Amino acid sequence: MKQGRTPVIAGNWKMHKDRDEALQFIYKVNEEVPSNDLVETVICASDVLLRCLVKRQGDNLKIGAQNMHFEEKGAFTGETSPRVLENTGVTYVIIGHSERREMFAETDESVNKKVHAALKFELTPILCVGESLDIREAGTTNEWVKRQVVAALYNISHEEIEKIIIAYEPIWAIGTGRTATPEQAEETIKAIRDVVRELYNDSIAENIRILYGGSVNPGNIESLLAKENIDGALVGGASLDPASYLQLVDAALKKQKNNRC
Repeated sequence: MKQGRTPVIAGNWKMHKDRDEALQFIYKVNEEVPSNDLVETVICASDVLLRCLVKRQGDNLKIGAQNMHFEEKGAFTGETSPRVLENTGVTYVIIGHSERREMFAETDESVNKKVHAALKFELTPILCVGESLDIREAGTTNEWVKRQVVAALYNISHEEIEKIIIAYEPIWAIGTGRTATPEQAEETIKAIRDVVRELYNDSIAENIRILYGGSVNPGNIESLLAKENIDGALVGGASLDPASYLQLVDAALKKQKNNRC
């Protein structure tokens, strides 16, 4: 994690927690997370929980959505409008998660449309990219991820790209207990940063935050954050428990303070 890039610890609760469980988490974590200028802390919850969590978020912990449609309104049964998310008060949205791509047939084109829509409504996109085990074993990870990044950022301006967070999540490491080694994660995230450099410029490439996701937990977070190009984590299971989530945040805070010394 390089000095100057504020780390991000974003929890993705997926389809977990009812209202009472979510509120218990927020009450335990709200006052414990550090200032946003040290570590950005985000919880991405189910749509039905968003408003009650936003109403109870503190000055530092922020709430995000896990998905959205790219249209502002229309006949899209079961979908959520970016305008509604903005009105609800969330400030982040996960876009292009592998589970959305794999299970719900999201395409590179729809991911790109969602990125544009999120920016239009002043939501910070957490843009996910990543490869399957077959692609990893074929040795074509960087080419695959480059295609995803280029497609997702199509027609995104120099000003807009600075508002985006990218998350590299190897599909084979999500919820499996398998984690890319810090070296594997660093190699691919550096390749993503180089793609941003090709599309934009050195300054933007050095400033954009790129997270790692895939079975991140308190036991491996420090070794991941020790890498220069890894700026935080998009976390699934380890974000469900307040103590576990705060351990991840503490690791990022420790690294950030060391960088500033």
